[in-house]
Order: sequence, then C-alpha cells, then structure tokens
Amino acid sequence: MKKKNPDQELESCIQTIFVENHGNYGYRRIHLELRNRGFKVNHKKVQGIMNKLKLKGDKFRRKSRKYSSYKGTVGTVAKNRIHRRFYTNVCHQKLTTDITEFKCLGGLKLYLNPIMDMFNSEIISYEVSRRPTLELVLKPLEEALEIVKDARYRTTLHSDQGWHYQHKKWVKTLKENKVFQSMSRKGNCIDNSPMENFFGLLKQEMYHGEELCSFEELNKKIEDYINYYNTKRIKQKLAGMSPVQYRIHTSQSAA
Repeated sequence: MKKKNPDQELESCIQTIFVENHGNYGYRRIHLELRNRGFKVNHKKVQGIMNKLKLKGDKFRRKSRKYSSYKGTVGTVAKNRIHRRFYTNVCHQKLTTDITEFKCLGGLKLYLNPIMDMFNSEIISYEVSRRPTLELVLKPLEEALEIVKDARYRTTLHSDQGWHYQHKKWVKTLKENKVFQSMSRKGNCIDNSPMENFFGLLKQEMYHGEELCSFEELNKKIEDYINYYNTKRIKQKLAGMSPVQYRIHTSQSAA
C-alpha cells in the first residue's frame, strides 16, 4: 500500500500559488503567501518542496532597456529633495515617476510613464503612448494630483532630468497644486531606484523572453500586470501584503 504523503495539501497549495503568479514567486514570497493563507511552515521546507516539484522561475533575465529623455537643460532643473531617502510611512508624501520603452511588432514602440507612491510602491496612475510626448507625463500627473490632493503632508514628486519634467507645463502644474518638485542628479539612475526596480520587475515578469506582440496587445498586458502588481503581488517589505492591501491595512490601523 502506497504511503500517504503528509505534505500533499501543502505541496498542492505551493503549486497553485506558483502557477497563479505566473512563475514569478520564489520560495520567500511563496512562504509569505502561505502564511497569509493560514499555513504555518518553515521557509526552508517551502524551498525544499519547490526544489522537489522543480518549481523555479524560468523568466529570461536581462537588464531593462533604458529610455533617456535627457536633452540638457531645456527648462527648469529642480534640486534633489529626496536624496535617496525613499522610505516614508506616510501615504502620498513621496511620489516618483519615469519613462520606459518597449518594442512592439512592426518596428513600433510603446512608451510607459507610471507614477508610484514610495509609501507602498503602488502605481497610482500611468499612461502609455506610441511616442514620448508631453501628454504622456501630463495625463498621469493630473490623475495623481487628484488622488493626493488631500494628503496629510505636502507631496514631493521625484523624477530624472528628462525634458518632460523640465517643461514649463509640468513645473507650473506642480506649483499650482503645491507639490514639491525633486530631480535626480544628471545620469544617476540610483537616485530613482524605486522606479528602476519596478521597471525591472515589469519587464522580467511579463516582457523579456516573450514574443513581440502588437501595441494593443502589449498595452493590455501592461494594464493587467499593473493591476496584478498593485492588488495581488505581495512584497516582503510590506509584511507579505500587496501595495493596495498594505495601504488599506495601514489606513484601518491608523483609524
């Protein structure tokens, strides 16, 4: 008689979590999700089971393609108010933004400009476009300003020195809404590492290693990924919660 596997339920749950997250979770994040689902298990056991089941992310890893909109000083260059002090325990106090590009079928490109809340790494607004126009950054800015208008502390919005963020319309909009402007030093991507890290995750988990697709298909994939990232993808630094779960949890705790 075949001996019953005492870890059958645990193994099944680990397999389910791995598949639900498209192979993007390693043993640490799966261990956190198991805890969220009521399992009490050592992270080393989770690692052992994943090795046994051959559950290993096979995403093609490479450095993200960096889009640069820097054209020298063409407008206002703001001082660096963030100075790599990315942490904040206040929602909507520190935001960051940047632009990245993707290749599509037919030689086309897709440009993405998200705005992130450094409090919980949530993407609070974003825009995509076939060209890196000024509207690409102004539209998500307007959406973000509506979200943060009742922030407890004055908001700071950080970016690189790209021409979009030096533009008079960008600068004027921030001033009119009493938002501090902050910029990375020239050519220093580490000054905006939260957004660089997001772009790396985004491309590693849904773009690199995949076949090129149309602009419309890629647009939908990005929309789906950002929704997944905000609402489902748990983070160790957020106590095993997704960005939205963490925001809701902390707001309820403070109430």
